[in-house]
Amino acid sequence: MGIGDLVLSPDGRKFAFHGSVTQPVRSYSEPDLWVMDTAPNAQPRNLTVDYDFDMGSSVFGDNAAPRGGHGRSLYWSPDGRWLFDVVEKQGRTPLVRVDAQSGAVTEITHGDQAVLDFCVAPDTRTIVALVSTPVMIGDLFTVASDGAQTRITDFNRKLWSQLNLTAPEEIDYSSFDGKSIQGWIQKPPDFDPKKKYPLILNIHGGPHAAYGWVFDHEFQFMAARGYVVLYVNPRGSTSYGQDFGNIIQYHYPGDDYRDLMIGVDEMLKRGYIDPKKLAVTGGSGGGVLTDWTITHTDRFAAAVSQRDISNWASWWYTADFTLFQPTWFKAPPFEDPQDYDNRSAITFVKNIHTPVLFVLGESDYRTPQDSGGEQLFRALKFLKRPTAMIVFPRETHELSRSGEPWHRIERLDHILAWFDKWTMGVPHPEYDVNPGKMAKAAP
Repeated sequence: MGIGDLVLSPDGRKFAFHGSVTQPVRSYSEPDLWVMDTAPNAQPRNLTVDYDFDMGSSVFGDNAAPRGGHGRSLYWSPDGRWLFDVVEKQGRTPLVRVDAQSGAVTEITHGDQAVLDFCVAPDTRTIVALVSTPVMIGDLFTVASDGAQTRITDFNRKLWSQLNLTAPEEIDYSSFDGKSIQGWIQKPPDFDPKKKYPLILNIHGGPHAAYGWVFDHEFQFMAARGYVVLYVNPRGSTSYGQDFGNIIQYHYPGDDYRDLMIGVDEMLKRGYIDPKKLAVTGGSGGGVLTDWTITHTDRFAAAVSQRDISNWASWWYTADFTLFQPTWFKAPPFEDPQDYDNRSAITFVKNIHTPVLFVLGESDYRTPQDSGGEQLFRALKFLKRPTAMIVFPRETHELSRSGEPWHRIERLDHILAWFDKWTMGVPHPEYDVNPGKMAKAAP
């Protein structure tokens, strides 16, 4: 297995750690909490084998660098009876206490929030947690043994007093095969259910990751610009168990796309979405699904594909990420080229009629631009379909979360400008084929 967050018990006789087994070969292996004696020839024991959620993990927003280092995330009680941890569970991240013998899990914190980090006092009577919600980036709280939380910081009070942030509405719906899909609807601050709004479907990456009750600036920004934002956790997402996460192995993209489209259908049933003003975007794995979406339906008026993969075979040869094979594909592309073609958006590029903007990073080696948006962009230009491509200098795969601040702002401006142009009819000559000529011809 792969292990992390190793911590020694107070008496020095046991290790505790997070571990994900690597056999059998899977696309997604749920992290569990393990213990092992320090004695020679000891064998690890899975404490949470019957607890089907992601130990030591959290739902993610866009205000913490996911690839960055972090502090210790496991704590022993002084007597070695308990372990304190966080768990990613159905769109939330509670702080939990785990019995070091039986593996019984008790949630300490509750509610619509994410505990991003925490520290336990030596006597375990006091816990300080970094808590995030959709309307709070992250502040410190003390957590009592009964779970009661007392806020001790409010760093963004001045900023929040100038903004009108609103909490999202949770949505749950059944997909084509009866699987329950969880998602959220972020509405504009002055939302009026009698009006018709444009919709942005925002797809997360990974694909093994999860949206949830955590701060995400991007959704608030889009809503403030007048859009309703739908963000969901389709099959393949974490926080719903091993089977739900791994079901897309060798079938990605595929049924996860169907989960997303049924979510859009659910939104249209509510009556406040304009069916002619649908937009879709996503980054990384979300870029893969954005590409897949516009090659399989024309229902969207605009799309923005970010840090995507459009050609799996090309990506196999160029990306810095080698773990996807054999976990995502059974064989390399030179042995099974058809499987790679069948799951690559570039194969279906002639089907794209949706105006699409590609947002890429010049130093992105996780999803190199030439294996992603650039191939689709060049093909669409040849086909004379509406498209544009923006490549941010110096930016890696972390553009949207820990990129240079001015680039993060410019990225959001471009996404909304592209959607405004194609869903709202707002002129943006910078995306025209020949903007200089167009400007001169304007009255």
